Amino acid sequence: MRSGIVAVVGRPNVGKSTLVNALVGQKVAIVSDKPQTTRKGIRGIVTTPEVQVVFVDTPGFHKPRTALGSRMNEIVGELTDGVDAIVHVVDAAAGVGRGDAFVYAEQLAPHTTAKLCVVNKIDAVRGRREVPELQAASELGAFDEVVPVSARTGTNVAVLYDLIVQRLPEGPATYPADEVTDSPLEERLAELVREQALAVTREEVPHSIAVVVDDVEEEERLTRIHATLVVERDSQKGIVIGHGGQTLKTIGTRAREEMERLLGAKVFLDLRVKVVREWQRNPKALQRLGFR
Repeated sequence: MRSGIVAVVGRPNVGKSTLVNALVGQKVAIVSDKPQTTRKGIRGIVTTPEVQVVFVDTPGFHKPRTALGSRMNEIVGELTDGVDAIVHVVDAAAGVGRGDAFVYAEQLAPHTTAKLCVVNKIDAVRGRREVPELQAASELGAFDEVVPVSARTGTNVAVLYDLIVQRLPEGPATYPADEVTDSPLEERLAELVREQALAVTREEVPHSIAVVVDDVEEEERLTRIHATLVVERDSQKGIVIGHGGQTLKTIGTRAREEMERLLGAKVFLDLRVKVVREWQRNPKALQRLGFR
């Protein structure tokens, strides 16, 4: 039996969450085209009779401008400490650059563990453009492997998985064989709401949205979920609610459908919107919202 923990790191919006979902084979992390969608460590677990791999999706490592940004960077450092391998994801379509070098220097260089570089989004790169990005990725640091991948289409995901497994130590499984994530149910439900809020709100709002599940009531044929969307300003509250409540209704409808797939049961979802001024910059507010 081989088992181990693999941290997936990179700058914002390079496709880390999509890659973790592809490696796990099902959705454990929300996905958005907005940078810094992932705010906490999300563990996706793959178990076979011979192997258990715990993939850890981490927030995008960046130069922070708020207390939340600083805390997210701290989380990345905590999640890479003591792991068995680190996968550094870079974006072939956007190009490998200084941001990726910053991630390597801060999060990979201090570790002696196995390091693999994933050059993601090769489906968006045509012709020979893939080659210079692979070369640039290999020059970021001392990688055991550099693998071109499309997490969106699945290209080379199986190859990457095999390369990771080869580098895991022998040892027993940590989690039950039927567990795919250790995230509490309330956090998973809150993330599904935030995912839809990111999808339907305007550019200036997404980073200011947090979601808290206040209550989950399980009945015989229905699960009632009450959740609060937290924003920083009254103007943002108006945007999230929308004209006649239409935007909030759209968020709720889409999130409810995702929740029903997750729970395998009918869901009644009650959403409210609350203003907590400048919560991203307020350490006490961050604690209340779960960023300890």
